[in-house]
Amino acid sequence: MRYFALACDFDGTLAHQGSVSPSTGEALKRLKESGRRVILATGRQLDELLRIFPETAIFDRIVADNGAVLYSPANRETRVLADPPPAAFLAALRLRGVPFNVGQVIIGTVEPYDATALEIIKEQGLELQVIYNKGSVMILPSGVNKGTGLATALAELGISAHNAVAVGDAENDHALLNLCEIGVAVANAIPTLKKRADLVTSLPNGRGVQELIGRILRDDLANVQSRRSGHQIVLGRRAESNESVAIEPYRSSLAIAGPSGSGKTTVVRALIERFARHGYQVCLVDPEGDYDELDKFVTLGSATRPPEIPETAQILQDAKNNVTVNLIGIPLADRPIFFSKLFPKLQELRSRTGRPHWIIIDEAHHLLPKSWDPVTGTLPEKLSETILVTVQLESVHAAALKSMTGVIAVGASPERTLLQFSQAIGKPSPVSEPLLHKKGVAFLWRPGEDQGLLPVEIEPPTEEVRRHKRKYAGGELPPDRSFYFKGPEGKLNLRAQNLNMFIQLAEGVDEETWLHHLRQRDYSRWMRETIKDDELVEEVSAIENAKAASSADSRAKVIEAINKRYTVGE
Repeated sequence: MRYFALACDFDGTLAHQGSVSPSTGEALKRLKESGRRVILATGRQLDELLRIFPETAIFDRIVADNGAVLYSPANRETRVLADPPPAAFLAALRLRGVPFNVGQVIIGTVEPYDATALEIIKEQGLELQVIYNKGSVMILPSGVNKGTGLATALAELGISAHNAVAVGDAENDHALLNLCEIGVAVANAIPTLKKRADLVTSLPNGRGVQELIGRILRDDLANVQSRRSGHQIVLGRRAESNESVAIEPYRSSLAIAGPSGSGKTTVVRALIERFARHGYQVCLVDPEGDYDELDKFVTLGSATRPPEIPETAQILQDAKNNVTVNLIGIPLADRPIFFSKLFPKLQELRSRTGRPHWIIIDEAHHLLPKSWDPVTGTLPEKLSETILVTVQLESVHAAALKSMTGVIAVGASPERTLLQFSQAIGKPSPVSEPLLHKKGVAFLWRPGEDQGLLPVEIEPPTEEVRRHKRKYAGGELPPDRSFYFKGPEGKLNLRAQNLNMFIQLAEGVDEETWLHHLRQRDYSRWMRETIKDDELVEEVSAIENAKAASSADSRAKVIEAINKRYTVGE
């Protein structure tokens, strides 16, 4: 289920001439019985609404006073979301003969008295706004509208605006429709609202709402495309034509695969940044602690404290929270077991709220291994809005790969990645010859689409990728990711669990041991696979490749390369 809430205007939408028909009421009940929430958003004052329409129990929340008042019918609690009108302003309206009524926040009048109201606002220097509704005039604090009131209601219900539909008919419903993923205008709506709407019903008023509810219950508005900016998530541009390449934020899943150091992390960070920018909630499962410094993310778990599943679920209850679940504090062998317990909790939350909108699983070959039988009981029949990141596509469980709608092949030998994916899903590979690898270019293949294989210049994250310096400089990397000074005959076993320890050991090991690892290029290999810092790897590789490099000179240069990036100022 994608849409978990319907927000309805009252006059001219649910109601015709102030009355809601029994059939419209029954349609609202059917929608609630499907597990969805129903919210009323009206310009009417709350007391007035309750007087003319007492059957409010059907609604989970009522946004009244055109966004300034929030009411919960279940417990009859009222929240006033803005300041009441200034007494001096009301006195001036009376003095100039403006007919009006006052709610808890809203002031209601009619045209043409809006001109006088605007004059008084200017004279008194007030931060008030005038909103129109088919001849009616509403005066409210600036920034208060149905959209702001609905946002508060959705937050209380734990529902994202990306999982909400709004329907209205008049000028003051623009903010309502703009907030929600899908905005609907009933057939009797004003022309400007119809132009903005993603869908216009064929019937007016309550019958139009019934029509909309029928479509929601039938197919969850599967064929209705949102006009909201950011509906698609830009991946990059086609290398040959410069056309934008994007992925759909719903009903799509991707595998991102390639060798270590190939740029998978850059692609993932770019997508995460765009998901967060457009308000899509993300849960990133991070086995190796590579994403601890993501902006707007709560990180759970560290090298000394494993993450807790109840805490993860609790934080994700708030639609504004994005979460990184850091598994570095869990032994490698136990991570698949932890994930098998976490994933059903994420799916259960999705079944109630539609969130997290995207689940990203790094090191998927560890968490969803091909050889592990219990994983088939962990996965739903269809993985949607999921990204699997791996260096070993052939080692990921087949059921997970078959749920992917596409693959992004990154780094060298992309044709090998594409072949492995095609074999997993049972479809022929889109290429039969080696592909030219170019830095910053990945290959996107979506077998269900006609575009074929797309070389894409990845649009990098706009914010600088900051390395998690404390983790690598002084943290506790697990044994399988630490560096070991062993020497040419393997007589040593000196473990460097972070870069500070690496420097200490590098300064103390004998010349033969240092040069042994240098000539085998072990230093850059470890940094490429573990630290994943392309600039550091490039500099250390150049030191390793230098002819006749002495032990003292190469040792000093490697230490300097690390110090200037990770340990200076720590």
